[in-house]
Amino acid sequence: MSGPPRADNRPPYARIASHYRELISSGELSPGDLLPSIKTLSTEWGVSTATADRAMRVLREEKLVQGIPGVGTEVMTRPIPLASGSERHDRSSKTQSAWGVGEKSSDHTAGIVKAPEDVAHVLGISPGDDVIRRSRVYRDAHGIVSHSTSWIPVEFAQVLPELARSERLKGGLSLDLIARATGRRVAKRAHEEGARIATAHDLELLELEAGTVAAILVLTVQFLDADGELLEYGVDLGAPGRTRRALTEVPE
Repeated sequence: MSGPPRADNRPPYARIASHYRELISSGELSPGDLLPSIKTLSTEWGVSTATADRAMRVLREEKLVQGIPGVGTEVMTRPIPLASGSERHDRSSKTQSAWGVGEKSSDHTAGIVKAPEDVAHVLGISPGDDVIRRSRVYRDAHGIVSHSTSWIPVEFAQVLPELARSERLKGGLSLDLIARATGRRVAKRAHEEGARIATAHDLELLELEAGTVAAILVLTVQFLDADGELLEYGVDLGAPGRTRRALTEVPE
């Protein structure tokens, strides 16, 4: 398995980590497969053993591989795929929980904050206006699945003050509480999916080492009521190595 072209300007350790991350994500490397030894990586990529070891450390931190003493670096069992905000909303409607199988949430924080410019644009308010922000981290046995943030119009804090409290909500998602308290239910959902190189702030939210170079998935969804008014804007940052999975029917 040779490395990518030298035209890639990322640091060598990042190029190596990205190469094997893609092989794992695509399924070309399966759980239980062994990666080349540090010495072999060093030779194949023309880097020092310290650089090769750093690349493997990045993959270990992302829970894509594990080091086995006396054996080598092994690909781990595939982690839970990244769920979108809409999928969590559907799951909550059926099970009263947004968690996937083997998944939990933690680090629930909330409060009324000043809306950043991008969020203000989506909510149709001015930058710096008050907005409710709720954040939490989804985890499975392999580590962080995603960091999820809900941006909610501030007027809902008047009827549901718990939306601005730093604790896990009781009785379902924020959208469930809003529907019961106001009668305003989700009628439409607008989705966007994209990818970017993780920013310093992304790395902090995903609990990754500062300076790590990694691509992450960014999923956004706008939840709208029957009148087209926004109830919530959700932003999910998928941890490196997490994938999206969809099952669709083939028409006959």
